[in-house]
Amino acid sequence: MSSTSTWPRAFQYHAMDFNSPIPLDFIRGKTILLTGGASGFGAAFFSRWAAEGATVIIGDINTVAGAELVARVREETQNPNLHFLPLDVTSWQSQVDFFREAVKLSPHGGIDTVVANAGINNAKESKYFEEPPRDYQNDPNPPAPRFSTIDVNLTGTLYTTHLALFYLPRNPGSMPCSPASSESSTQPPETRERDRHILLLGSVASILPLPSQTSYCVSKHGVMGLFRSLRATTPLRDGVRVNILCPYFTETPILGVSGKVILSGTALTDINHVCDAATRFVADPGCVGRSVVIAPKLRVRSPLSGPGPDGELEAGEERIPGMGGLKGIPDMQDVYDLATNPANSGLRAESKAGGDGREVRDIAIWEFYTHDLDDSELFTRRIIGIILITARIYGTELPWF
Repeated sequence: MSSTSTWPRAFQYHAMDFNSPIPLDFIRGKTILLTGGASGFGAAFFSRWAAEGATVIIGDINTVAGAELVARVREETQNPNLHFLPLDVTSWQSQVDFFREAVKLSPHGGIDTVVANAGINNAKESKYFEEPPRDYQNDPNPPAPRFSTIDVNLTGTLYTTHLALFYLPRNPGSMPCSPASSESSTQPPETRERDRHILLLGSVASILPLPSQTSYCVSKHGVMGLFRSLRATTPLRDGVRVNILCPYFTETPILGVSGKVILSGTALTDINHVCDAATRFVADPGCVGRSVVIAPKLRVRSPLSGPGPDGELEAGEERIPGMGGLKGIPDMQDVYDLATNPANSGLRAESKAGGDGREVRDIAIWEFYTHDLDDSELFTRRIIGIILITARIYGTELPWF
């Protein structure tokens, strides 16, 4: 894009530093709602945040596993503010009841963070969809295909997000989020006790096709569309920050037996890295409109700063650390190998000098879609322009424009 263009230009306000300490004090005392919390990512998130002193309320259709998890973690952490509620995310009334009861259980009568985590992958439904087994021409009463994956992953997430957009702005004692926020995470906890935060669970299937996994890809692309639609409007209108995690294949129940067979011998994402990324989003109120991919740790070479994809660099703009590809994911030629050295225990190890003079880093997490508004059609550009004008009227800085 030309530097003389009058169209809004998208750029990241500041790069996230995943090496910096996570401000865990901000989690203590928060009320966090978590759908699909009985297993997988949800159970890992629940255990981590419970240990940090948060009030965590999980909802899941698996009532036995959910109740057992809460009882066990409550005993381990001696945190009494841990609760399980039965929840079917595909049922609107069940979600309404979940939020209403959660507010009653919250010590301060409000909700700080809502994590739309519930998800499934029914591979049989994708096969049925792609290979119709019925004779639709001659069957007198053919049944409609089932889309339980979309019902849970997309419709359920929409229900959760819609209710969150009602409850979060009404969180007692909360203030609108601060997108320009390098200062937010350094404020003392007593000045930022409450929050308004939606954390969405996407997937690598939110940005890449997974052959034969049609329903899952559709659902996760939909969640990404939800994030990209809300990331600019909710901070301005409701003071609510929205972020998304997109993990690569991870050892969780959603992977299934067939997935494990297909991925046998390949590297999987460390669930602890996913949990670290989620915890950073929950703990740092300066994370607004952020999207990250979490993958197996790779050894990559890439400049820490330099021109963007169009050859330009705005004054004061820093390229995303470890960025090689257009959307923040390293280009293949920049990947050396898997970072298998046990000494590389952090999300990003110390940089090393490569043979070509470029820096080499071990990276498991990348920001992406940081420049996704550089090239857009006329309607979107005009909407962005209106949002920018509105933000300036209210004296707000948006971190991606």
